[in-house]
Amino acid sequence: MLKQRVITALIMAGLFVASIVYLPLPGLALLFGILIGLGAWEWSRMAGFSNPMVRAIYVLLVLAGLVAVYLYCHLGDAPSREMVQPFLGVACLWWSFALLWIKSYPDSAIFWRNTAMRCLMGFLILVPAWIAAVYLLSFPQGGMLVVIMVIVVAAADIGAYFAGKRFGEHKLAGQVSPAKTWEGFWGGVVACVLLALLLFYLLPDHAAHIGLVSVVAVIITTGLASVVGDLTVSMVKRESGVKDSGSLLPGHGGVLDRLDSLSAAAPAYTLGLLLVGW
Repeated sequence: MLKQRVITALIMAGLFVASIVYLPLPGLALLFGILIGLGAWEWSRMAGFSNPMVRAIYVLLVLAGLVAVYLYCHLGDAPSREMVQPFLGVACLWWSFALLWIKSYPDSAIFWRNTAMRCLMGFLILVPAWIAAVYLLSFPQGGMLVVIMVIVVAAADIGAYFAGKRFGEHKLAGQVSPAKTWEGFWGGVVACVLLALLLFYLLPDHAAHIGLVSVVAVIITTGLASVVGDLTVSMVKRESGVKDSGSLLPGHGGVLDRLDSLSAAAPAYTLGLLLVGW
């Protein structure tokens, strides 16, 4: 299983980097949209739908939301901060509520257990993440910024894994994800701090006005948001009685199992860059 997981991860990483390097912004927006569509398909089952036609309708509604925001915010043609930032702010507010639901699970399920609420959760998880990622690509060196975001999420995950494996004793959210520990959480934070220090010294000249504290704050916030995203999807999977969101990716489960952390990290990271003056 580990070998299969590593091989799949390397293939995905290679395809991701190649896409960032060679595809123009509209092509990347379409590619990310396809991934969101696959995630929506998997989420529809977790939302309580079993009929393939109904699940397909849900996917089409999510994709329609992407198209609507793409046109409204002019994401394909120099989008303005004023148009996009409210979407990012609402997304971060939503993830704050999700954190409260995680802390109070299973009691919190009374608020979101029904199909309608889980459908709405799917929109709030998937659509803002796509908006944030596509908006990032419009920045100077936007491809690099997206790659850095993925590296931050990976660093938080790897730091948490090894620290949790070595020192883990105290459950972080035992009712949601019994394998996660506070020791792993702090391991992820340390990994993010070390990565932030490295990134600060690699800042390009046009970002020289951004201080060390700002870089550390953005990176740590992004890493913490990724944990919330992971736990939120885990919480819904547990309530739905499924282990993985799907089986498309050998060794990893479904697409949503790879997008969960990124879905929360992307709006937090993008909004953080805006607030520190990128």
